[in-house]
Amino acid sequence: MATQHSRSAARLMMAPAVFLLLVWMLVPLSMTLWFSFRRFLPLRGGDQGFVGFENYTRFVSSSSFWPAVQTTLIIVVGILIITVCFGILLSLLLDQPMWGQGIVRILVIAPFFVMPTVSALVWKNMFMDPVNGLLAHLWRFFGADPVVWLSDVPIFSIVMIVSWQWLPFATLILLTAIQSLDSEQLEAAEMDGAPVLKRFWFIILPHLSRAITIVILIQTIFLLSIFAEIFVTTGGAFGTRTLTYLIFQRVLESQNVGLGSAGGVYAIILANIVALFLMRIVGKNLDA
Repeated sequence: MATQHSRSAARLMMAPAVFLLLVWMLVPLSMTLWFSFRRFLPLRGGDQGFVGFENYTRFVSSSSFWPAVQTTLIIVVGILIITVCFGILLSLLLDQPMWGQGIVRILVIAPFFVMPTVSALVWKNMFMDPVNGLLAHLWRFFGADPVVWLSDVPIFSIVMIVSWQWLPFATLILLTAIQSLDSEQLEAAEMDGAPVLKRFWFIILPHLSRAITIVILIQTIFLLSIFAEIFVTTGGAFGTRTLTYLIFQRVLESQNVGLGSAGGVYAIILANIVALFLMRIVGKNLDA
């Protein structure tokens, strides 16, 4: 049992790291809040004074604000559906004994370590290019006209690109959960004559519920700020402009740091609302 002295020593040793982490988080947040209440034009005179909530009003009243929020949520939900469903399938397959199991697992997990910009460039030029892309050649092989993915189905294309990168993360978490499942339960159900689908639905899936909620929570927090894939592929065109990309465009086009900072505060609020909602779901699931 930890004594009062050991707990005090632990807090003392953790204090420098906690302090640096707080500074790392609070300084940018404080600067964002400060700029959001000012008219700051770096290329047109710099700081022009306090404007109150004008930046917030301008940003939220923009005709692009709510479509960007909607696009953000659609992309996040689509990615979550693909990564969770295929993550469960891949984790079940990787849990089966096979030749070269370790190599296969490494290959499946590898896309998670690819930088988002590199991943987007690979998909854009090697797979989705309507002239020389692999998917274009596949379409021609079957006698169909190639799909111009990034303009015909832009949101679906973004979802595919980002899902490819996040699928290994979901697979790894779910595979770990499957490996902790008591095999005696499955053996008992199999001996009682339960078919495969019923064993999955009533034994495996309930056991994975906690891992699924954790995957959804972590991915959602990161996916709400998706930017690189859109910047590299569509540039925010064809209805793929998310809230993060809208903030980028506002700062770049109008050179108004205050307006972009107000958008950043809205993004923080949206992320916290979604995170709190998911935390309640996770809490109920973990307590169950």
